[in-house]
Amino acid sequence: MSGIKIIKPQNYVVCMAESYTYLSGAECVMERTTMRVLHGENLDVKMPMASTTKILTAIAVIENCDLNKTVIIPKEAVGIEGSSIYLTEGESITVEALLYGLMMRSGNDAAIALAIATRGTVEDFVALMNVTAKAIGVNNSQFKNPHGLSAEGHYTTARDLAAITCYALNNPTFAKIVATKRITFGERTFINKNKMLFSYVGGDGVKTGFTKDAGRCLVSSATKNQMQLVSVVLNCAPMFERSKELLDSAFTRYSLKTVIKSGEIIGKLPIKGFLNKTYECPVRLDSDLRLPLTDEEFKSLKL
Repeated sequence: MSGIKIIKPQNYVVCMAESYTYLSGAECVMERTTMRVLHGENLDVKMPMASTTKILTAIAVIENCDLNKTVIIPKEAVGIEGSSIYLTEGESITVEALLYGLMMRSGNDAAIALAIATRGTVEDFVALMNVTAKAIGVNNSQFKNPHGLSAEGHYTTARDLAAITCYALNNPTFAKIVATKRITFGERTFINKNKMLFSYVGGDGVKTGFTKDAGRCLVSSATKNQMQLVSVVLNCAPMFERSKELLDSAFTRYSLKTVIKSGEIIGKLPIKGFLNKTYECPVRLDSDLRLPLTDEEFKSLKL
């Protein structure tokens, strides 16, 4: 791992509220459509992220594999340590069912099965994960496996993980899976491990994670007043409580403000026409431009 050092921050985020002390190694709140960071601490510190890795795994599968494909479970996907949906060698199951098992029950065996079904080998799928991350625009993350079990050189940052999640939530299939509380496929019934879906008003995702190295990690999403926020906490023991506090604070302070209305002229472009004559072409938006702003920011905004 040339030149890269993964650390667990010593400067934890400490926040007192009622009787709780919240400790996070890193955290981020990001608005989905603009990817604007509304809150961040240790945003770009490289850290292990446990099963929140599966957010990238899921979107890479969704974009590159037929969800109706039937997978014959290979021996490589059986008996993987940690969380499992208890796959057996030779059984038949669809990619769709594996994705629900991956995101709702955090199946490490499902992660391996999906990797092999999508790219033939785990190694080739991990290469796809890293290509997908780069295409999303994150630059401080590196993935070594599809499940998030501890591995040298497997890391992300709070900012990168939030950006990956915002990207993934733009996909309706991904958004539907992570918002599902309970679903049955044949003899398997999956109940989502993410307590935010059951305890936070507006909660609609995304993924829990835990390893000894990473600590407790949680990526949450919630939608209120047509604004969807993504919250990331890494190495945070009270991950649900802290995530709720972060989301409450961001929803209180920020809202989507219409900055430019649909059809409004925002400028003019010079266009060369017949006999090289230059014309001015008005530029309009085909939809409202809405940004997450505080009331103070909106009042002081100058266009």
